[in-house]
Amino acid sequence: MADAKPTRAPDSATAVLVLGDGTVIWGRGFGAEGAAVGEVCFNTAMTGYQEVMTDPSYAGQIINFTFPHIGNVGANPEDVEGINPHALGCIVREDVTDPSNFRSTQTFDTWLRNNGRIGLAGVDTRALTRAIRIGGAPNGVIAHNAKGEFDLEALKAQAREWPGLEGMDLAKEVSSTQSYKWDDGLWTLGEGYATHSANPDGPHVVAIDYGLKRNILRNLVAAGAHVTVVPATATFDEVMAHAPDGVFLSNGPGDPAATGSYAVPVIQKLLEIGKPIFGICLGHQLLGLAVGAKTFKMHQGHRGANHPVKRTDDGRVEITSMNHGFAVDTATLPANAEATHISLFDGSLAGLRLTDKPAFSVQYHPEASPGPQDSHYLFEQFVSRLKAEA
Repeated sequence: MADAKPTRAPDSATAVLVLGDGTVIWGRGFGAEGAAVGEVCFNTAMTGYQEVMTDPSYAGQIINFTFPHIGNVGANPEDVEGINPHALGCIVREDVTDPSNFRSTQTFDTWLRNNGRIGLAGVDTRALTRAIRIGGAPNGVIAHNAKGEFDLEALKAQAREWPGLEGMDLAKEVSSTQSYKWDDGLWTLGEGYATHSANPDGPHVVAIDYGLKRNILRNLVAAGAHVTVVPATATFDEVMAHAPDGVFLSNGPGDPAATGSYAVPVIQKLLEIGKPIFGICLGHQLLGLAVGAKTFKMHQGHRGANHPVKRTDDGRVEITSMNHGFAVDTATLPANAEATHISLFDGSLAGLRLTDKPAFSVQYHPEASPGPQDSHYLFEQFVSRLKAEA
């Protein structure tokens, strides 16, 4: 292996995706050069690729976008959900074109390159999506070399030997390392994000950051709360030191069972004292674990901005944004937990609430970004409850 000569890519190919089973998919590279290994998943959203790439829940993953024209509106400093992109790279059908949007400040290619993320264009993304749907999300390596030179055997070994997301705690890697206040609100055309708009006299929400998206915090502020963010590893005493009226459990990457080793005991203590809790995505899974339910790795996961979810109380359907590869097993819910939302794609649990504690959660992303805003009411519901109990 040490003496292996680099493999010359086919004509015009400057990037490659190598899967754990040895499959090699050639394409044209853009963004940063280099290589990254992770789980290959697909996202069906037609817009919001910047928000997707910067969502901390995508840590450890390579995104195959099913919409062919990714990059066509460029990039800007506002449409981000984290300080840096957390997805390792992206795979797209068409070459990235010049931007066609008045908000663009740079090309998607430049934005990826500046942020050290790899792009692979010219791939039959529908065929790759179908392969993932049939075989499950594979491990893979995405690599970009302008000269088209790759050590395929080394890349194959890297993809084959990567352990996968199951059993992996990534929340610590993407979480904030210290507490901070958040007071920015939602975005409006011509004005940008509302700044210093939190109500200091409103309910105080402590958000535990397992890899949270900024738009979650903006929605909490817009609903009338003021927010303090604490790291994923914050203890019960550290959370309570901020005197919260309610606690929010954020989204995040990795296996909930692994993150639960330190998060679940904190949540259980919060439940014991009757502290109101609202969880999203990983936070939903951690709440499930805290009450005794089990989680499992999904075959392909749910990732996109068009996922229908049915409410069990009135039968109404919400179109939601989702990004998760693990789920709570409905069959393991205890007697004091009831399903509130069900995915109409596969019947998996999309929301729960406790009947004896002021706690609820959803598997999807009511803050959208990108995606529909059908579920914004959940933030208002949570903050209104805190106001009523104040």
